[in-house]
Amino acid sequence: MLYQLKNIEHRYGARLVLKLETLSVKRGEALALVGPSGAGKSTLLRLLNFLEAPTAGEIVFDGETITPEAPLSVVRRITTVFQRPILLNRSVRANVVYGLELRGLRDEARVAAALQQVGLQEFANAPAHKLSGGEQQRAALARALALKPEVLLLDEPTANLDPYNVNLIEQIVREQNQTQGATVVLVTHNLFQAKRLASRTGLLLNGELIELASTEDFFNAPQDPRTAAFVQGKMVW
Repeated sequence: MLYQLKNIEHRYGARLVLKLETLSVKRGEALALVGPSGAGKSTLLRLLNFLEAPTAGEIVFDGETITPEAPLSVVRRITTVFQRPILLNRSVRANVVYGLELRGLRDEARVAAALQQVGLQEFANAPAHKLSGGEQQRAALARALALKPEVLLLDEPTANLDPYNVNLIEQIVREQNQTQGATVVLVTHNLFQAKRLASRTGLLLNGELIELASTEDFFNAPQDPRTAAFVQGKMVW
C-alpha cells in the first residue's frame, strides 16, 4: 500500500466534511472516487496531497506516518491537477517550466516532451490565458507531467470539456498509470470515465466512504443499496 488512512476526520470550523475509518491506495493503481458535489471528494484529494492535515486521524505514506506536515521530499512525489486550471499569466512553456524551476531543475527535454504529450508544442510561446478551456487543462497537465510524479491526483480533469479533449486527457492519464507506473487517484462525476480509467472505484456520500471495490464489482455487483442507486442514476443524498 502506498497510502493508508486511518480514523480520518476533517473539519472546516464546526462542519465535519470527511469521516473515514480506513482507506488504502495501492501503489501503481488507478482509483476513482465518485459521489455528488459536497461529498468530500476534493477535500480527500487535498489530504492525499498534504495540502491540508486532517483534523484527526493518521495518514501513512509509503510506510511513513505523516504528522502533522509532510516533508518536502514526500510532497514532491505527488502532483495535483485541479478542476479549474491554475495557470500563471505567462506563456504556456513558462507554466510548464515553473514547477521544475521551483525544484532547481532545468530540463528542456522534459518540457518539450510534456508539451508534445499533451499536443501543445505549437502553443509553447502563446499566452496561457488565451488558450481554450481544454487547452488550459492540458497545459496544467503538462506542468504536472514534467515533474514525473509518482502520484497523480486529478480533480474532475475533464469537466465541461469537449470529447476531443476528454479523449486526449484520458489517454495521457492511462499512459501515466499503465506505462509510467504512476499511482492515479481520480475524482470524477463521470461514471463512464471511472469505468474507463480506474481499477477500483469508491463512493463518497456526506464525507463517508460508502463502498470501495474493483470497478467491475462496483458497477455490476454493488454491495450497498446506496451504491446501487447511485450507479443507476438515482438520488441518494
